[in-house]
Amino acid sequence: MIMNLKNSPSFLILILLLISCNSKQKKYADNLVFRYNEHTNISSLDPAFAKNQANIWAVNQLFSGLVQLDDSLHIQPDIAKNWTISKDGKEYCFNLRKDVKFHKHKLFGKDSTRIVVASDFEYSFKRLLNPKVSSPGQWVLKNVASFKAINDTVFSIKLKKAFPPFLGLLSMKYCSVVPKEIVDYYGTEFRSHPIGTGPFKFKLWVENTKLVLRKNKNYYEKENNVQLPYLEAVAITFLPDKQSEFLQFIQGNLDFLNSIDPSYKDDILTNNGTLKSKYVSKVTMVKGPYLNTEYLGFLRHKNNTTTNSILIRKAVNYGFDRKKMIKFLRNGIGTPAVNGFIPKGLPSFNYTKGFSYQPKKAKQLIEEYKTKSGNKNPKITITTNSQYVDLCEYIQRELQNIGLEAAIDVVPPSTLRQSKANGKLAVFRASWIADYPDAENYLSLFYSKNFAPNGPNYTHFKKEEFDELYEKTFTITNRFERNKMYHKMDSLVISEAPIVPLYYDEVIRFTQKNVQGLGINPINLLNLKRVYKE
Repeated sequence: MIMNLKNSPSFLILILLLISCNSKQKKYADNLVFRYNEHTNISSLDPAFAKNQANIWAVNQLFSGLVQLDDSLHIQPDIAKNWTISKDGKEYCFNLRKDVKFHKHKLFGKDSTRIVVASDFEYSFKRLLNPKVSSPGQWVLKNVASFKAINDTVFSIKLKKAFPPFLGLLSMKYCSVVPKEIVDYYGTEFRSHPIGTGPFKFKLWVENTKLVLRKNKNYYEKENNVQLPYLEAVAITFLPDKQSEFLQFIQGNLDFLNSIDPSYKDDILTNNGTLKSKYVSKVTMVKGPYLNTEYLGFLRHKNNTTTNSILIRKAVNYGFDRKKMIKFLRNGIGTPAVNGFIPKGLPSFNYTKGFSYQPKKAKQLIEEYKTKSGNKNPKITITTNSQYVDLCEYIQRELQNIGLEAAIDVVPPSTLRQSKANGKLAVFRASWIADYPDAENYLSLFYSKNFAPNGPNYTHFKKEEFDELYEKTFTITNRFERNKMYHKMDSLVISEAPIVPLYYDEVIRFTQKNVQGLGINPINLLNLKRVYKE
């Protein structure tokens, strides 16, 4: 009977549409279908618009590109089986696999599919840059001078200048391959009629309700000579309420829960960040580094007399206990940022000593500032949004103990972003999540030519030695040598204290006990092609 059910596509569709079924059918569905909820909704299944985690996760199941990342963020072959890079680091030549097919569609004609060729990448990249498409991913190719299909299996890219992290950029879903004939037919509606090359293919999307993906039986990757993916389908719901999502997971109606929300963190986690005993037998929890540094920034400006002082900036850095903050306000999720700005999870993470909790030293710095400046009652105002009020209030109380008065200004997230970019905030809470897995992405925040609003240097940090090192890294192709330079640059930033690193974030994932092969990675990319359920 199991074999008959397995060969019945109509049965699986019934399961995916949540039509009632008997216990044997439910057991079958549980073993073949991976279910998760996307509370922020999905706006597009077009890789050109894979701009946020919700879109990226779905697009990652449907599309693939030249290269991909493994869970350690190492570049691996994907549709490109190998590549060469010129000595000057400006030209990349990719040799494509010959067995990659697009998902089936009637527009492909007799065979309902076709092999991916280099001209498909040429079309996809041109589309990404097309101003009429208005893709938010255009910036990924801003350093590209030209690209060309040499023949069906060779694709060449030439850069304007050497950029060692370029392969990491190509791993982003924006750079996925799409078929011209399908995109031309659907136009903007390709967002809801996606045809790619990924491990799963599109089946059904009822916006705001559910999304169903089916196994791509023509997928080209194998594991131990077994074709991927193992799952038959992925079913995504769109419950907007995180508490409801949590309850659905606890009741076993979802296989996976991403991250932790304040509404239920105290129910499932101890202060030390471990599962509470009532869930240990029911739930598997894994966590690891996430490429996100949470921090406070100081704007360097002639009118900001208090925060222009390195004495004040260092006093704030020394003046509160990051370990206590993580334990009691984050339930142990995150690593206290007592090193540099580069987060854990990157090979170039800097283990050199940063700022630790030293209240006596912080008080001495405040007293020194009072004596030198004549300001007997120094004050700062920390601007944040509502999500981080508890962290900022904790820092506020700690700073009062060292003699520094701190006010908290709570504004909407959009206001915070705009005011930060326009240089209107003396002290602001911020985070930096990596766009690609290289420390250059983080250190660009301190390059003087990136002053906001024209770049991400929100603190207006400027140091000639830093700028020289930053520019030199683009000429270094050896990643170990480049990492040494990153460490030195990170140390220069910490020595000037333009920011207060708070913590390096962590990915945390909860699954049902029978889910295997999910993995975890520092960019929190959901990869379902190796997942199976016992």
